[in-house]
Amino acid sequence: MKFLYVPWRNKYVKGARDKNEEQENCAFCNKFKESDDKKNFILGRYKYNAAILNLHPYNAGHLMIIPFKHIKNLSDLTKEERAELIDLVSYSTEIVSKILGADGVNVGLNLGRVAGAGIPGHLHMHVLPRWEGDTNFLPLLCDTKTISFDLNKIYDQLKVEFDPSSL
Repeated sequence: MKFLYVPWRNKYVKGARDKNEEQENCAFCNKFKESDDKKNFILGRYKYNAAILNLHPYNAGHLMIIPFKHIKNLSDLTKEERAELIDLVSYSTEIVSKILGADGVNVGLNLGRVAGAGIPGHLHMHVLPRWEGDTNFLPLLCDTKTISFDLNKIYDQLKVEFDPSSL
């Protein structure tokens, strides 16, 4: 293997970006500024975090717990903010199991674009309901996942459970 030394690319590799511009263009921050929670699929707003349905779900009821604070890492949250985030994740796993009948739940955190974060500048934790047999050959052969549910119906089913006084 040959190496090509290109130190001028370090700025690009390190991702030098204007933090203010990144926050202004953040899909999560923009949703939180609006008041129409149904339009934005926000299930519940709490003191430090919100529960929101994923607009690009892997399965029915795929939701995310997102801090209102535009930060990248768990360590950027206070202990209280982190505790609420984890409490919401725990509560969400119970809700999707009870309301949607999930057989199991994946909980995940992607820190950084190379780790799979679609919006790497704003921390978000995934709560992904799973069912026995919810996978098939299509993703492997065709890079296609079938989604057989209505996001609006799922929102209506889950919304009643995300009362801010429930935590």
